[in-house]
Amino acid sequence: MPRLVRPDAVLVQAVIAGALSFAHLHDLAEAAGQHGWKAWAYPVSVDLLLVAAWHRLRSLRDAGEPAGSAWSWFVVALTASLGANVATAGLLDLGDVPDWLRILVAGWPALAFLGGTLLVHRPTPPTGPGTEPDPEPPSTVERATEPGVQANPLPALPAPAVTAPPALVAHAQKIAADHRARTGSAIDTETLRARLGVPSPMAEAIAAQLV
Repeated sequence: MPRLVRPDAVLVQAVIAGALSFAHLHDLAEAAGQHGWKAWAYPVSVDLLLVAAWHRLRSLRDAGEPAGSAWSWFVVALTASLGANVATAGLLDLGDVPDWLRILVAGWPALAFLGGTLLVHRPTPPTGPGTEPDPEPPSTVERATEPGVQANPLPALPAPAVTAPPALVAHAQKIAADHRARTGSAIDTETLRARLGVPSPMAEAIAAQLV
């Protein structure tokens, strides 16, 4: 069996209250000289500004930002809605609306347009001298490239000591002895490096032990 749709009491109450407020705003606008579609547009404008201000208020509060401007426009729209409800409750003669009320009703579109624009387009905070971020200190490389600034050179690290294996030293002694026997002079470092096939630092370390 299909489920029976149970109406929500809160939703029904909201619809009734919205319809009554809509009708009161329409009646007040029509009594103030706004006839035809204009009288129907006034309650739509008031309700839209009220919803926009509440939505902007919630967004600012969730972001942790001040919501004073949103509160102001929410109060303006709420005052317009409540004022129409009270004015049409018999406290105001709708057949003879005072001039000040006609002025307020006629000026409402401009006020609502201003409020909606300010709520939608959030102003960007100005960047003054006190709001600029602190500049980052220049790095050592940047300071070194500036005229008249000399960068402190890094201290030179000592070269690692080269240790020759004893077996290689013994072999080098045999080569040196053979070279002296054939040439009558001590073997030089470059010749010793070529005979042993080792790098120059290693040959120099071995030659120092042959002296």
